[in-house]
Amino acid sequence: MLQETLQKARAASRQLAQMTDGARCALLLAAAHELTAATEELLAANAEDLARMDPSNPLYDRLLLTPERLEGIAADMRKVAALPSPLDHVLSERTRPNGLRIRQVSVPFGVVGVIYEARPNVTFDVFSLCFKSGNVTVLKGGRDADASNRAAVALLRRVLNAAGLPAEAVTLLPATHEAALEMIEAEGYIDLVIPRGGRKLIDFVRRNARIPCIETGAGVVNTYFDAAGDLAKGTRIVTNAKTRRVSVCNALDCLIVHAARLSDLPALVSQMEKVTIYADEPAYAALEGRFPRLERAKPEDFGTEFLDYKLSIKTVGSLEEALDHIALYGSGHSEAVVTEDPAVAARFRAEVDAACVYVNAPTSFTDGAQFGLGAEIGISTQKLGARGPMGLDALTSYKWLIDGDGQVRP
Repeated sequence: MLQETLQKARAASRQLAQMTDGARCALLLAAAHELTAATEELLAANAEDLARMDPSNPLYDRLLLTPERLEGIAADMRKVAALPSPLDHVLSERTRPNGLRIRQVSVPFGVVGVIYEARPNVTFDVFSLCFKSGNVTVLKGGRDADASNRAAVALLRRVLNAAGLPAEAVTLLPATHEAALEMIEAEGYIDLVIPRGGRKLIDFVRRNARIPCIETGAGVVNTYFDAAGDLAKGTRIVTNAKTRRVSVCNALDCLIVHAARLSDLPALVSQMEKVTIYADEPAYAALEGRFPRLERAKPEDFGTEFLDYKLSIKTVGSLEEALDHIALYGSGHSEAVVTEDPAVAARFRAEVDAACVYVNAPTSFTDGAQFGLGAEIGISTQKLGARGPMGLDALTSYKWLIDGDGQVRP
């Protein structure tokens, strides 16, 4: 039973709520410094996890820590520290005819739980954002990254203790299915749970949680190359969206091509030699003998989040067909169009139902840091509350403050 652990986390949230933003920033800067100093310690723990995973597994890249990646994580912590506080903002204010002064003010949720898979960087990102926004962090990582996560949380707790703050401001639960279930049933202890991972994990949390949850992560991403698309732009955009990092949720899964541009398809995919393409019949005919890794598409190749060097291609005869394909197979994460036609761009923006909609840019930009949020706790694909990359503001609620002078209600 994790009840005692969660009780301590709950108690820590009251102490965090009393801190000034300056004190929170100082703690994050100290954590970033300690992270850099402890590079060898963190890499040794990460090596334990990597030794248990096949390097050919697409998740291996997600799991991998390097000195450069650790320095990048530390830099992101410093960026979060430098961001304006999301707390104590007066969202609305009014004085009623009876003299009551009523204010709506941003406040922390309290205790935020995050369930995630083989992404040890998430440990630091989530803690940074939660701490900056006055929230306690409860983490449940996957077995694949358990040694890395335990080393990261031990580091963060050292920094918290040195600052005289409760170590329970960040808590790592056991990397078990049972702990995950207990976490999402923790009514009264955890205010919000955020699953970061594949569709299976997200569905498990959504179906079983007894506390509020925000769906994040699963990304079936499409890019439509329009009849009026610029080939040079399209080649750069498609290549970057697919190959920059194949194991992340904003990576391209399906290229939709207008039939009038099939003759340009070989050039459009010419820089993706490592990718296996699953093409429908018109696209297959256009690429046969002109692309090294080509297979005929099966129905299941559309609507699949590959997280690998794999890409499906769908041929359409109109923007209408492209929009229908996205509506049927997209996951509401990120969608893009390559076009020089303003009318096509306007309709794409208006009709595509996704958190992030791009015109002439790759979906690889769907990222909290790229959006100027410092870092992200996840990318929400739902519509109620947070949507898209979730930064500091998404980790706050609000309360009403009412000041009176003896008024009573008749």
